[in-house]
Amino acid sequence: QVQLVESGGGSVQAGGSLRLSCAASGNIYSTYSMAWFRQAPGKEREGVAAIDNAGSTSYADSVKGRFTISQDNAKKNMDLQMNSLKAEDTALYYCAAVRRQWVVTGPPLRLGEYQYWGQGTQVTVSS
Repeated sequence: QVQLVESGGGSVQAGGSLRLSCAASGNIYSTYSMAWFRQAPGKEREGVAAIDNAGSTSYADSVKGRFTISQDNAKKNMDLQMNSLKAEDTALYYCAAVRRQWVVTGPPLRLGEYQYWGQGTQVTVSS
């Protein structure tokens, strides 16, 4: 089992920044992918950014150039630096993980690929 706990959400004005963190514990293997998803009211959950144990990353087009995903040296914590935030970034942000690496295509942003999920942290951007 893998446990994921998100932190760092909050309220910010448009153009501001927030940094989300995901702390992973449990059976963390050497091969994995981790990702951030978000879900706005009335909308489907969507992938935002992902990273794997090799450091390969993937980003949704809507956040490229504004968000940066990273992991610490121990590779048990994952962060999402969000800059130039927009009102449309308002959502509940979830951390997700799976014990698999996609070597050729990089970590996916597909909902169904991820096995473990956190409880979510709210991000609210006011315009």
